[in-house]
Amino acid sequence: MKSATTAVLAAALLASAACAPVIQGGPPIALPPGLQETAQVGSITMSSDWVNSADDFSETFSDEVHEELKRCMWGTAPINVRIHIDELQRADRLGVLLNGDGVHTLSGTVEFVDPARDNRVVGRFPVSVATSAQGRLGGLLGDRQMMVSEEFGRAICDQAFGRNPRDRGPHNATQG
Repeated sequence: MKSATTAVLAAALLASAACAPVIQGGPPIALPPGLQETAQVGSITMSSDWVNSADDFSETFSDEVHEELKRCMWGTAPINVRIHIDELQRADRLGVLLNGDGVHTLSGTVEFVDPARDNRVVGRFPVSVATSAQGRLGGLLGDRQMMVSEEFGRAICDQAFGRNPRDRGPHNATQG
């Protein structure tokens, strides 16, 4: 009986922890200037309280953000990134088809954590992005998760490091 109760409590704790924010939280903290030049992207951990996105969003999001961050974090000191997503809104495919365009939005909080300094938070700030659904064809066939995740990664680079990791053009999902 005792082990069954323990198992139920452990399962409940594990289920609630999966949705718990991975960030420590607190006021915004700018990255130290020296770290802006020496940081290299380490691991990326994402959390969220919403459940209305596709199951693969976390994987797509982490991959796209990692791709963008490795273009602006070219140093040698590994820094881990924690992201808690507060809100995601993707344009409805039918609405984009009928209206000709739509907008995908994403907002959350980003923390940079230094694993070499006992996982101390060395940077924290909110990020909010909005990106076009890319017209009727893009809205119908485009990867909405990839578009908004890529835009979020670029916004992190811009806010934390003051640089856009990509030139504008058709080589990326959002052309931004």
